[in-house]
Amino acid sequence: MKTFLVFLLFFFFVKFDAQMLTSVYFEYDSYKLNKVSQKKLDSLAQLKSNLKFRIFGNCDISGSSEYNKKLSENRAHTVNNYLQKKIGNNIKLESVVGLGKEKQINDNSSEELRGKNRRVDIFIDHILDSGEIKSGKSFASFFSMKVSEMKVGDVFSLPDVNFVGGRHVWLPKGDKMLIHLANILKDNPNVVVELQGHICCDYDNFDGEDLDLKTFNLSFTRANAIKEFLIKQGIDSKRIEATGQGHLNPVVYPERKEEDFIKNRRVEIVLLKK
Repeated sequence: MKTFLVFLLFFFFVKFDAQMLTSVYFEYDSYKLNKVSQKKLDSLAQLKSNLKFRIFGNCDISGSSEYNKKLSENRAHTVNNYLQKKIGNNIKLESVVGLGKEKQINDNSSEELRGKNRRVDIFIDHILDSGEIKSGKSFASFFSMKVSEMKVGDVFSLPDVNFVGGRHVWLPKGDKMLIHLANILKDNPNVVVELQGHICCDYDNFDGEDLDLKTFNLSFTRANAIKEFLIKQGIDSKRIEATGQGHLNPVVYPERKEEDFIKNRRVEIVLLKK
């Protein structure tokens, strides 16, 4: 744990270009911080950049909506109160919200997933000057080089594969690129990839609402939509992982025009094996 905290602090001090997220977890029906969570919050309080924290409480599906709303609020306020005593003037606690059980990222099909819902998320942003825009990392196109030239672990963009706002439906110009992707995977049967979905502009939740499915895992459903497309093209499902990154790695932040929104509604690809 000590090594993790040192790494976390080093990471934030050295480079912090876009939004980041950290989470602390709670026992069933509890809003008491354990020692592991306290240490994580202590490390956040030592960050030196001019930052703002937004705090969101969550819970599993047990209990009524009203009860869980209160429980999630208590968890959020517990974290807020702990940080208030630790942070310096460079960190602003901007908002504290309890989301209840209505916006869960994970389903509750196992105790492990229920445990991941019993948490508080802390979104960490730079305090930007008026009009300031930060650009996230840009990656080479997956189609810009041969697979033999790629390195395992590298991240690539899928150019022209962007999505309709609030939906896991990509814009028509993405069809050609996804067919191209399927053909590359067919020609390289040992390749295993991870599809990482992203959203724009929903900063009140970790992830966005999928308006078609009425779930709050839009970045995942976007990645999974491409996975399902590739499976239909004959690619083995075991060769494709789909994950959601929420809004944590925007290409443009904050978005100010439709072009910025579209750029952030995307899926990136990680080479896992070749």
